[in-house]
Amino acid sequence: MAGFRALVIVDVQNDFCEGGSLAVDGGAAVAARITSFLAEHAHDYDAVVTTQDWHVDPGPHFSDRPDFIDSWPAHCVAGTPGADFHPALELAGVDAMFRKGQYAAAYSGFEGHAAQYGDAQGASDDSDTLDEWLRAHGIDSVDVAGIATDYCVKATALDAARAGYATRVLTDLCAGIAEDLAPTYADLEASGVALV
Repeated sequence: MAGFRALVIVDVQNDFCEGGSLAVDGGAAVAARITSFLAEHAHDYDAVVTTQDWHVDPGPHFSDRPDFIDSWPAHCVAGTPGADFHPALELAGVDAMFRKGQYAAAYSGFEGHAAQYGDAQGASDDSDTLDEWLRAHGIDSVDVAGIATDYCVKATALDAARAGYATRVLTDLCAGIAEDLAPTYADLEASGVALV
């Protein structure tokens, strides 16, 4: 019997695209490519979900002197335009949205909780986690796309694999920070994540 597959779109937000406070080269193009991909392949998925950085007061995750490893310039502040999804990402077919990082660093979508888009309060800790939502919908495999390949996409894919989902990263639908993504790809493959 075939299982159920979800597409997890990670952090395709204004601050992570060109012109944003923590821009990743190619972010806007990824937003457009994901939209085009879904126009042709939405029927391949039983669910489409998004993750969204939604920082209220994430402590040392924000820094005036960031090291760009554990600390970063302020980005995706809850309720600001920078935290909004990029306008090239079509949200009409999205089934659920998961916000993460309100009061601490959160790279993986599996740290997020379900929220209604446009809800300025963000997600509450008693709403479903991404894992709970996927399991409730019978999902057993996930494809991961979005920004950034070597941070939040990687963390989300690794957590998906650890949680037992058959996991693939759609590399053409991601944008990374590092010029050389080979180490990221090696870490993903070593953990059983397929690169397609």
